[in-house]
Amino acid sequence: MRIHHIRNATMIIETDTDRILVDPMLGPKGSLPAFTYFRFRARRNPIVDLPEHTGEVLKGITHCLITHRHPDHIDESGIAFLKKHKIPVTCSALDETFFKDKGLHIVQVLQYGQPTDFLGGSITGIPALHGYGYIAKRMGKVMGFFIKLPGAPSVYLSSDTVYTSDVDKVLKTLAPDLSVVACGSAQMDFFKPILMTSEDIVRFIRNAPGKVIANHLEAVNHCPTTREKLKEILKAKGLLEKTWIPADGEKMEM
Repeated sequence: MRIHHIRNATMIIETDTDRILVDPMLGPKGSLPAFTYFRFRARRNPIVDLPEHTGEVLKGITHCLITHRHPDHIDESGIAFLKKHKIPVTCSALDETFFKDKGLHIVQVLQYGQPTDFLGGSITGIPALHGYGYIAKRMGKVMGFFIKLPGAPSVYLSSDTVYTSDVDKVLKTLAPDLSVVACGSAQMDFFKPILMTSEDIVRFIRNAPGKVIANHLEAVNHCPTTREKLKEILKAKGLLEKTWIPADGEKMEM
C-alpha cells in the first residue's frame, strides 16, 4: 500500500488494484473564503497551493471516499474533477442527497457501524464528532472510515473528529494498522475547538496500535497547529517515530 498526501485531508490510498482518492479539496490557493476572521489571521482558503504535479498524481483514480460535505474536504474543483472523470463515490448516507444533487456518481452509501463490501474487502462507517461541546451540533454529521482491503494494511480514516468513545473503540478493538488523524486543532471565531486538542492528539497516537498519519495541517486558516509545533509535542511525548507528518505532495509506502 502507498499513501500519497496531497494537501489538508486530501490523500490517495493506492493498492495493487485501486487508487482511492479521499476528500478532494483541489481548488487553487485562495479559492474559498476565510473560515475565521478574528481568532486567527483572516486569509482566503486554501492558504497554500496544490503541490506540483498534482495533475499527474490524480491520473488513474478508481474510487473516491468523502467523509463529509465541508468545503475543505470537497470543494467545487473536487466536485468538477469527480464529475469529469465519472469517479465512483462512497459517502455517508446522510450526505447522499447532497452529493447526488451536485451530480456526483454515488455508488455506495454507508450507515454508522455497518461493515459493507468494498473493493474486494470491507468498509465500515465510524461516527465522528466535529468539535467539543455546542459547536459540534453546528458542524453537522461526519463519518470516518475503517477499511480492510485484501493483502493490504487496515486503515482508519478518523476524519474531522474529537476523541470519543467511538474513536477509542476503533483504535483498541479494530486495531488498524494505519490510522489518520486531523491535527490542525481547528477553531472558528467562537466556541471550543472543532478538531482534537494537542492532548487528545497525543492520546490518539498513544492508543493507536500501528503507524499514524497526521494531516489537516497548514492548509486552511482556522488550523493554528504547524507541523513543527506538532513535532515538538510528539517528540516530548516519545511519539514522533510512530507518526508520519507529511509535507504536501509527499508519499509513503506501507
